[in-house]
Amino acid sequence: MTKPLAISDCNCLAVRQAARAISALYDRHLAPTGLSSSQFSILAAIQGQAGVPVQELADVLVMDRTSMVRALQPLTRDGYVTQQPDPAYPRKLLLSLTAEGRAIYQRAHQHWQDAQAEFEAGVGTPEAAALRQRLAAWSQKP
Repeated sequence: MTKPLAISDCNCLAVRQAARAISALYDRHLAPTGLSSSQFSILAAIQGQAGVPVQELADVLVMDRTSMVRALQPLTRDGYVTQQPDPAYPRKLLLSLTAEGRAIYQRAHQHWQDAQAEFEAGVGTPEAAALRQRLAAWSQKP
């Protein structure tokens, strides 16, 4: 006989609840820039690797390609991201930040740092670092 699930024992629910609360904290801090925490993460990933292929960016951010393409649309529309065909493989798109994209990323970065500081003040800096390491290790599992 299967033991009934106590909802408080569900790891998936606990992680989703925490993710929503953390996203809300970062979204609140980033609101003055007009970026969501997801959009900031995309800009940060592109900023760190100009000319990144869409699929590679999706893999880094643990997203499927379709969701990545949808998430890029407003960033491209607003002039923050440029999509250029790869000269070697014209069907492959390479992503880079525009000058406007670099500027909004720089403005948003301070707000992100404020959110990071608030999170770490609540959780503890060493605990936050350990949490990031554990979650990163888990998300890289096949």
